[in-house]
Amino acid sequence: MRKIVIAGNWKMNKTVAESVKLAADVVAAAKDIKNVVVAIAPTYLALAKVAEVLKGSNVKLAAQDVHWENQGAFTGKVSADMLKEIGVDFVIIGHSEQRTHFGETDETVNKKVKKVQSLDMTPIICIGETLAERKGGRLEAVLTTQVNGAYAGLSADEALRTVIAYEPVWAIGTGVTASDDEAQQAHAFVRSLLTKLYGDNVAQSISIQYGGSMKPENAAGLLAQRDIDGGLIGGAALKADSFLGIVTPGESIKK
Repeated sequence: MRKIVIAGNWKMNKTVAESVKLAADVVAAAKDIKNVVVAIAPTYLALAKVAEVLKGSNVKLAAQDVHWENQGAFTGKVSADMLKEIGVDFVIIGHSEQRTHFGETDETVNKKVKKVQSLDMTPIICIGETLAERKGGRLEAVLTTQVNGAYAGLSADEALRTVIAYEPVWAIGTGVTASDDEAQQAHAFVRSLLTKLYGDNVAQSISIQYGGSMKPENAAGLLAQRDIDGGLIGGAALKADSFLGIVTPGESIKK
């Protein structure tokens, strides 16, 4: 049975003090959540303080990115062991904003996935097509390249310790959401790629989130789809009530 995993990606929002307050609000709101894995990803600056707030709660700590090297002359970057030391559980890797603005490639995604797993943290691997790629009929080609690149060299056991976030780039932060059917079709295709790589048993065990303007108003319909196993949430994660409005529908869903 797959887990519903819902992670709030706060992006470059909230000061440290604001992050601590929001984290406390999420912890209080999510205290009765039992069937959904809930995680929040504040900025690097706020991670350590938020980690203190999450101790003893059912909310997991996530980081927004990581570098693949252990240490060295990589100004502005953070290593996996730094994240591990403060209690990070999940690391978002390959987000479209990293790919678009900061030179992320399928090769660097793969390096980061392996590094994160070497320290027993769980990578949330982001994949997704642009509007031009979708309109140009390249959806399947893009997703195939991204999935194969991210999982290159990973064993079946390692694949089982990953989460995928399918994020159509044209729906991120735009308010435009893929329809339930569009999202389900893309998720089913991603699962078929995992089946080709690792077999059906493994593919059916990997949680695939949807990301791209998921909000309380559309969460139930998306989460009810057979191959949608949660969400990577942006704007709606910046308030505890709207974030929990996405988490709550997942409580009664079995995959």
